[in-house]
Amino acid sequence: MNIRILRYFIEIVREGNISSAAHRLHISQPALSRQIMDLETTLGVTLFERGHRQIKLTQEGYYLFERAQEITALVDKTAYHLQANEVVSGTLDIGAGESGALMPLMDVVAQVLRDYPEVKVNLVSGDATMIRRQVDQGSLEFGVVMGHENLVNYDSLTLPAVNRWGILLRKDAPLAVKDAITPRDLLGHPLLASAQSKLQDTFRDWAGDLINQYNFVGNYNLLYNAELLVKTDACLALAYDGIANLYDQGLVFRPLTPAVTDANTLIWNRDHQLPNVGRLFLELLRKRLGAVD
Repeated sequence: MNIRILRYFIEIVREGNISSAAHRLHISQPALSRQIMDLETTLGVTLFERGHRQIKLTQEGYYLFERAQEITALVDKTAYHLQANEVVSGTLDIGAGESGALMPLMDVVAQVLRDYPEVKVNLVSGDATMIRRQVDQGSLEFGVVMGHENLVNYDSLTLPAVNRWGILLRKDAPLAVKDAITPRDLLGHPLLASAQSKLQDTFRDWAGDLINQYNFVGNYNLLYNAELLVKTDACLALAYDGIANLYDQGLVFRPLTPAVTDANTLIWNRDHQLPNVGRLFLELLRKRLGAVD
């Protein structure tokens, strides 16, 4: 398995059939088919369910597609930084969850983009588990994790603002008349929680023994689709303040009381050397936040 074959595989998946992929790659269809079959033989798996016109990925194919994109992106990034080591250029890769507390960080990104036209930015949204995995692998230079995380294996910088937890609900829901939500208020209501919040103890500490009586109907990763479900009146959603689209949505946000907050922490892999653009970004962010090494 080599990088060229992985690029071929990615192109086939994106095009949906081998013929179109071969045309874009400027190679013959038989040659491309043969190389993909050789890849399947090498790996000992079937990557595609082949039909008359369209191809469909197997479970193993989906797994390889996700990893192949990460691998080729890392190879491209490595080559670029080796070839342009003395200039501030390349891509600033930052992964984070959703939070309005990221504005100071985004202000620094904006400054870098204005001052260094050759720099591009790649913003990746995801939960802490995904962000940490990609920082570990090197496909992200930086990640922002939220909440109480074990960060002993990373260098880190705490951002000043915090996230406040609350409940997203319809304007006409009975709890919407309250200014804040107590643990007892949530009894008897279907709840949608972020996958990350259910893994942490913060919410459990707030709810106490009542958490065992809550009716959790599901999880969400990022909030937008959860908003749509809340809008149907199927459930309430546990969420951070300031990230839901409350305009023309018929939704309101009510904070938890006593207040429950999470910190935002920028992390990077202490075992990986940052490229020039990453070092510049970190220097500017520290200056903005008044942080010291």
